[in-house]
Amino acid sequence: MTNRIPKNVLGQPLVTCSTDPMTGYFRDGCCQTGAGDVGLHVVCAVMTDAFLEFSRSRGNDLMTPIPAYQFPGLQAGDRWCLCAVRWREAYDAGMAPQVVLSATHVSALEYASLEELQQFAVDDV
Repeated sequence: MTNRIPKNVLGQPLVTCSTDPMTGYFRDGCCQTGAGDVGLHVVCAVMTDAFLEFSRSRGNDLMTPIPAYQFPGLQAGDRWCLCAVRWREAYDAGMAPQVVLSATHVSALEYASLEELQQFAVDDV
């Protein structure tokens, strides 16, 4: 059995998105995905107040802490593994947050082109 290293949208090894707050479907800091990740939490996004309000208006309040799930609540500047569908929805509405390409899983390309993601890139490409 081989241990496959996950790739980012640039075809390179996936790097950590955030450990403070701890993010990722597996809560390991990386935007990896697996069979149970129905939301496909693969876009390493940098939160903004505008995006957080947008997300709340769509029924996903990312600002309010939920201690039972060890969720601290997010604020502008935090990096978070966002659902690819939510990023696409925000993009289409003109509210997309910035993206850390090196920490965004290659499967995000199923929902957004590299060119679309690059428009919001905050890392050097």
